[in-house]
Amino acid sequence: MGENIYIFMVVALGLLAITDLVVGVSNDAVNFLNSAIGSKAVTFRTVMIVASLGIALGAMSSSGMMEVARKGIFNPGEFVFEEIMFIFMAVMITDILLLDFFNTLGMPTSTTVSIVFELLGAAVAISLIKIYGIEGSFSDLNNYINTEKATQIIFGILLSVFIAFTIGAIVQFISRVLISFQYKNQPKWVESIFGGLAITAIIYFIIVKGLKSAAIFDESIIQFISESPELFIVGNLFFWTLLSWVFSTFLKWNIYTVVIILGTFALAMAFAGNDLVNFIGVPIAALQSFQDWQGSGIAASEFNMQGLSAAVRTPTLLLLLSGGVMVVTLWFSSKAKSVVKTSVDLARQDEGDERFQPNFISRQIVKLSVSAFEGFSTILPESLKNKIDKRFAVPYTYVPKSKVQDLPAFDLVRAAVNLMIASVLISIATSMKLPLSTTYVTFMVAMGTSLADRAWGAESAVYRVAGVLNVIGGWFFTAFSAFTAAAIIATILHFGGFVALLVLLVLAAGLLLRNYIAHNKKTKVTKAEDSLRRAESSSIQGVIEESADNIGNVIKRSNKIYTSSINGLAKHNIDDLKKNKKGMSKLSKEVDGLQDNIYYFIKNLDESSVGGASNFYIVMLGHLQDLAQSLEYIAKISYTHVNNNHRKLKYNQIKELKDLDNHLEGLLKDSTDIFSSRNFQNIGALLNKKQEYFDLVSDKIETQVARTRTEESSPKNTSLYFSLLTESKDMIEATMKLLELYYTEHDSSVVPARIEK
Repeated sequence: MGENIYIFMVVALGLLAITDLVVGVSNDAVNFLNSAIGSKAVTFRTVMIVASLGIALGAMSSSGMMEVARKGIFNPGEFVFEEIMFIFMAVMITDILLLDFFNTLGMPTSTTVSIVFELLGAAVAISLIKIYGIEGSFSDLNNYINTEKATQIIFGILLSVFIAFTIGAIVQFISRVLISFQYKNQPKWVESIFGGLAITAIIYFIIVKGLKSAAIFDESIIQFISESPELFIVGNLFFWTLLSWVFSTFLKWNIYTVVIILGTFALAMAFAGNDLVNFIGVPIAALQSFQDWQGSGIAASEFNMQGLSAAVRTPTLLLLLSGGVMVVTLWFSSKAKSVVKTSVDLARQDEGDERFQPNFISRQIVKLSVSAFEGFSTILPESLKNKIDKRFAVPYTYVPKSKVQDLPAFDLVRAAVNLMIASVLISIATSMKLPLSTTYVTFMVAMGTSLADRAWGAESAVYRVAGVLNVIGGWFFTAFSAFTAAAIIATILHFGGFVALLVLLVLAAGLLLRNYIAHNKKTKVTKAEDSLRRAESSSIQGVIEESADNIGNVIKRSNKIYTSSINGLAKHNIDDLKKNKKGMSKLSKEVDGLQDNIYYFIKNLDESSVGGASNFYIVMLGHLQDLAQSLEYIAKISYTHVNNNHRKLKYNQIKELKDLDNHLEGLLKDSTDIFSSRNFQNIGALLNKKQEYFDLVSDKIETQVARTRTEESSPKNTSLYFSLLTESKDMIEATMKLLELYYTEHDSSVVPARIEK
């Protein structure tokens, strides 16, 4: 390859570095945002400003030593410039696609693990090609790969997951027993001691993990901290405890909030200062490799890359630019918010809608944990158990389910413990030169404190455990897929050259664009006006008024789904029917969500409205579910029939179904208009046509019975057709009952009563 090709590769790697910064920050934002956002200690804007300052300082104070990318995983002296460029290009393409995939799912993963296994996979692939090219053996791989370092990194990361969860749970349990949920009522000295411990841990973390290698402190200060850490810690502990007491007593500051702000800043700074290597380390190493080769006059396929073993400092300007990209991404990335939401939802104190579904493993873990806890409880004296239970009693304040999202996911004490423990563990590992993933540590600490805080109760434990297992499973998937994909791409680049590179870059850009569009679409659907809102009104007329939009939306979407089922059968189109089935599944979940809201709805009612309003709401939901169940069955059997490659429906059958669909479309459209406009007096005209619709379905059933006795030869078609007609009749009946209910109960002379916002 000529020099121009490598210039193109360096430029491409630079663009990939910017993209990697964006997708990387979107995922790693969970490390430093989840505690502050989950506790709502300060406004979202303040959290973002603090995190942005931390990222900016971290990027500026970064040592810039990109050792992992340069020589941490492979021995550069065993490769030539051409091979190194293939390895680096494969790593960056894989990293961007992998992290963006996790961002789209809203799942946190480790940028450290991904970059390590990508480097390992690409290096192994190129090494094996070289080995078999010279007819070597598999054992020669040790010469090319730094197996000791790679093993150390992998073991350290796995160990950190278990340690972080355990320590987080223990410390949170002790903190809660000492402070309780009534932390605002505790004496000021309790808050001061906690503040002293937490701030000392975070300050030590900032210096050891973030600023130790920066030229901010005098060398003598760094030396003192390194040689006398105990004295430094004790001095800080005394100073910050005293200062916390002064602030909380005289200035009325909330020390827990101070800890959260400082901890968020510290983790954001450490992230930028240390995880920067995961995003720009490879492109920087590629640029420096190109500069070394360019002036050598040696062919790219012959120039040895031993020079990568030398320590080279990254230019400050590049670090500043990287920090700028990180800050901008943090403010504008919707995917960052979805990743943070996953972590916060799994840690929240209250019950609510659960994202993850329970599985066999999560159920067994919960059963075993409950049995073990009950066994351990029998050992403790009853008086001690009662005292502990009182410390874990959460003050009860009733809030409607629809307002739960406005409450903090957990309190300030847990948020402060999360940040303190994460800081301590990362500081200790750093000072001992042990590799770990900041994502794994912060996430598992948050999960450990959730468990200790009894956030995983009987109503939510199987869902939360399933969520944690999903995230951990995603981590193993990260390692496996990073290694495999990087190895495959490196191999393709080695044999395909420049053409393969162009194809891969175009493919990567296409996938990123596709994920971006899909994520935006998903976000819009979530916010769409036709997602069902839960009733909050306190009287029967209020429920009628407020639920009208829900009913109108259900009927409108039912109309669309029914028509799509008939059209899909007529065209025998499996893709349309599959998409239709997914749409129906979403509608069913929303209707089930309204059913789950009954408890909260009844709690809202005033005494004078309990009977009428609650009865109306329950009956209305029953009719809605009947409509949804009939429609769901129609969507399912239509999809199954075509998916199993059964015979197409006959022309006359399709014609009759389309006739029924046209009549139903008129009914459902008119119903939608009535509920949207609140013109309930127009319902009477539709109810007068009820028998007409029933007769229409009955006539078609009789026609099919006659057809079956004379000309029908397909049992599957007959079964499908009768099922469609009977479920259509049930749909009409459920719709008419809904209309009758609203027609009977609506009173235009009564002003709907609502709960004050």
